[in-house]
Amino acid sequence: MQNVKLGRSDLQVTPICLGTMTFGEQVDEATAHAILDRALDRGINFVDTAEMYSVPARAQTYGATERIIGNWLAKNRGARGKLVLATKVAGPSRGMPWVREGAGMTAADIQASCEASLKRLQTDVIDLYQIHWPERNVPMFGAMYYDPAQECSTTSIHEQLEALAKLVQQGKIRHIGLSNETPYGVHEFVRLAEQHKLPRIATVQNVYCLVSRGVDNGLDETMQRLDVSLLAYSPLGFGLLTGKYDKSGFDGPDAPANARIAKFESVRKQRWGRPEALAAARRYNQLARDNGMTPTQMALAFCYTRWNVASTIIGVTSVAQFDEDFAAWGTTLSADLLAQIDRIRWEARDPAV
Repeated sequence: MQNVKLGRSDLQVTPICLGTMTFGEQVDEATAHAILDRALDRGINFVDTAEMYSVPARAQTYGATERIIGNWLAKNRGARGKLVLATKVAGPSRGMPWVREGAGMTAADIQASCEASLKRLQTDVIDLYQIHWPERNVPMFGAMYYDPAQECSTTSIHEQLEALAKLVQQGKIRHIGLSNETPYGVHEFVRLAEQHKLPRIATVQNVYCLVSRGVDNGLDETMQRLDVSLLAYSPLGFGLLTGKYDKSGFDGPDAPANARIAKFESVRKQRWGRPEALAAARRYNQLARDNGMTPTQMALAFCYTRWNVASTIIGVTSVAQFDEDFAAWGTTLSADLLAQIDRIRWEARDPAV
């Protein structure tokens, strides 16, 4: 497994990244530390988190994931130098007043969030600091359409870049990225950075999996031409692409009781709970079985081997699950199998976009 360079930054990361949003909700601290230990032992050098984690977001667990990682770093003093540590500043509160008051995301908000993350993570610098979702109004987390009537932006992209530049100058962050972003947003962040000599985004972290390939509808070209790297999250579609919901759906007798979609109504109401998403996932999962693979293996191999994915973020709830996801590395998909995948997409489209 060779490291990959993120955008035009000097960050060199493994093509598998450990996602941590389950830490502090589904995963207790001891198990989270065991997973971090295993990832480091297997050579993974890239860990991603966010100030709003755990997920699903609620006041009681806000910041819990960063604190768990910070405690692990404090116990493993030599680990920090081996890791590229990424976290995110939350965008506008979106009904989460415990994150911040107001509808926007000011320069002061960015500064305060970064300093709080540094404290929770027990580190002096964040290697990759990402805006979790755009400050402006865009369709995301399952929304279908951009609606200009809903625009309520209070902080320009230029102002956001200036705030991030200040953090770079202070030595608190090294590089910046975006998440849940659109082609327009990527272009504007790059254009303004180059025009005003401000930090240039290295990455965009967007959902990318067999049932949600919106990246392939134009964002891929934008990122390729602008030299910005894709960090693919939810490669298993919140569990839909593992096959665990194939028999009984989300509520049947065979459905796993502690899985996120089955357990949390707020997750079910989003894109992953759509009947169309489950129907498409079942087709992909059967295709994997027909080709001698587990659904997990094929879904991860799809992301691991895509030309436009720099690093795939795997979120796990146990060491055994980490081992399964890690073991899928090296799996190749034949041209015929990829054509069959595309035939399903042609018919099902992107039901969890």
